[in-house]
Amino acid sequence: MKKESVGLVDTQYYNLSDDLMLEGGGRLKKATIAYETYGKLNKEKSNAILVCHALSGDAHVAGWHEGDRKPGWWETIIGPGKCLDTEKYFIICSNVIGGCKGSTGPSSINPITDKPYGLDFPIITIFDMVNAQKKLIDHLGINQLFAVVGGSMGGMQVLQWCVSYPDMVRLAIPIATAANSAPQQIAFNEVGRQAIISDPKWNNGSYYSGEIPKDGLSLARMIGHITYLSYESMYQKFGRRLQDKEKYSFDFSLDFQVESYLHYQGESFVKRFDANSYLYITKAMDYFDLTKNGSLAEGLKDVKAKFLVISVDSDWLYPPAQSKEILMALTANNIDVSYHELKSPYGHDAFLLEEGQLNYIISGFLSDILVGDVMTNEVAKISEESSIDEAARLMLENRVTHLPVINENNKLIGIVTAWDISKAVALKYSKLEEIMTKDVIVANPDDQIEIAAEKMKKYNISSLPVVDDSQRVIGIITTDHISTLITRD
Repeated sequence: MKKESVGLVDTQYYNLSDDLMLEGGGRLKKATIAYETYGKLNKEKSNAILVCHALSGDAHVAGWHEGDRKPGWWETIIGPGKCLDTEKYFIICSNVIGGCKGSTGPSSINPITDKPYGLDFPIITIFDMVNAQKKLIDHLGINQLFAVVGGSMGGMQVLQWCVSYPDMVRLAIPIATAANSAPQQIAFNEVGRQAIISDPKWNNGSYYSGEIPKDGLSLARMIGHITYLSYESMYQKFGRRLQDKEKYSFDFSLDFQVESYLHYQGESFVKRFDANSYLYITKAMDYFDLTKNGSLAEGLKDVKAKFLVISVDSDWLYPPAQSKEILMALTANNIDVSYHELKSPYGHDAFLLEEGQLNYIISGFLSDILVGDVMTNEVAKISEESSIDEAARLMLENRVTHLPVINENNKLIGIVTAWDISKAVALKYSKLEEIMTKDVIVANPDDQIEIAAEKMKKYNISSLPVVDDSQRVIGIITTDHISTLITRD
């Protein structure tokens, strides 16, 4: 399939109806979440994928805004024909609470003072970011996310989602991340914060009516950007080449290309990011720690998602060893997990740059979908002793057209459809056993969804009960669950 862009997109805004209670004890009143969506949500609302952004990211993950010079920050993997295929999936990305790209953060107006929050903004955590996203997902009417994907700080959010809301995440893809911030990562964040705080124009966070602390923020970005690259990538890109000169200047002006590059990165960042947001978000990353009683396995013991953990071999900011800690903790809990290590010279930034590897690895993971990955777990069922009136009422209440019929041990003994109910009324039947189908076509949770789709097509049915090895009903899968997810030719 030809890989294309989602085209022109707009940012949307959701205003929370209730206060957002925060892990540190504070609260946010009248918080707003900026978000974008791409693709269409299917009837069962089972094809939603949440993308979580890194420190300096935002909701604009794909497509183009009117007048943009470049597309969304993960355009390389989102769109028709790409691994996050917008013809299959409904993609959601929101700006984190504490950010500066539409969601409520320190540069937002405090409803109590009618002035920018500044340092009156409460301390936030990754846990709080995810809770705010949960409210957005609830607002969109989605009960379960097909997948949650993110790199770096976005990967932290992926992990937090799986811990905070284990029943809401089917598939999880944390990339180039860690389950807790290491001392080196905290150290770099603190140096960046001190660069901002030491700028006289920072003014204790109250700079919104005057000059911004651009020197401090620029320096913080320069420091941070060094950690995103690798020794190899910096040497390949710059070496010791001079910038617009043939000889050393023998003063403190910019001699080397790498110096000029870092200054450019810092100056560009100042134009699009808020210094206070940098302080708050890096602090949230520092606090992140999913270990419990000193054990990551204990901290992840309740997760239920199937995982794809991805690291980068040249990443020294979030090295593969930290991803392998996640892998081992999940394995210790018998969680279905696979692991891939990107081979790349780009360092931490590889999760944004290695489009070929990412599209291949993520496509393979998302395509290897089982019935158990997409089925509805909460199934409306009816006992064999029930009346036809009870069956009709249960269908109306649950808005379903198929009811598995079970015995006292929850074992499947038949199925009744809306068509059967209509026939019963016309023929004046009163008992379920007179109308139900006893030879039921079923699916198993370990079946590939293509197998379930073939069964539905062969027998011209739109729903299959999902049973375990003891023939107990554990879910149901419909054509709406899988129609957008099966591979197209």
